[in-house]
Amino acid sequence: MHGQTREGALDAAQLGVELGERATLVQFSSAFCQPCRATRRTLAEVARMVDGVAHVEIDAEAHLTLVRELEISRTPTVLVLDATGRIVRRAAGQPRTADVVAALGQVM
Repeated sequence: MHGQTREGALDAAQLGVELGERATLVQFSSAFCQPCRATRRTLAEVARMVDGVAHVEIDAEAHLTLVRELEISRTPTVLVLDATGRIVRRAAGQPRTADVVAALGQVM
């Protein structure tokens, strides 16, 4: 990882992928996390349904510096980023599709 996170924001270099045009769903997962699989399906489905939204899954164990900087304490943790990479929502645990869509509605 390069440098510190901008206050409350992430960029493509930190995530390893380009940000979504309108929003990005960032999922922190771990290998043996059962709810992470369902979360991956939910977020991928929402990203397919909503134009300009990207979904990226980050292996928490492989990115400990970022996990510490963002104070991620459990998996799955989902961050909703706006188009500039600013973290506008965060939630721990398996989200419902309706909640993800509602959070995106506030961002876009």
